[in-house]
Amino acid sequence: MRDDEGFEIDRAFDLLPHVVGASWATIWFRMNRIRRPSVEEFRNKVAEYYKMLDSLVDVYSQDEKFADMTRHIKMRYQEEMDRILKGKNQEIEKRFKRYLDYG
Repeated sequence: MRDDEGFEIDRAFDLLPHVVGASWATIWFRMNRIRRPSVEEFRNKVAEYYKMLDSLVDVYSQDEKFADMTRHIKMRYQEEMDRILKGKNQEIEKRFKRYLDYG
């Protein structure tokens, strides 16, 4: 697979954790009136909502022409999940701090 073939997928995986995961997690904490979750609680909740995107990993057919892209998608999905849980996704960390300040 050429680098440019994964560009759009990579951009999606740059955005999905905080657009989907952090946004839904923030709403969940607000609705449950949890104003001071720990960073681990926040990350775990983000991961929980991000995991709901699991079905996107298998969206392409099992046709051989999609094999490289499917492997790339699975790899990027897992990388982002690991980054969320280890505190290495700066957008998630920023959203956590913002929630504590304004939640």
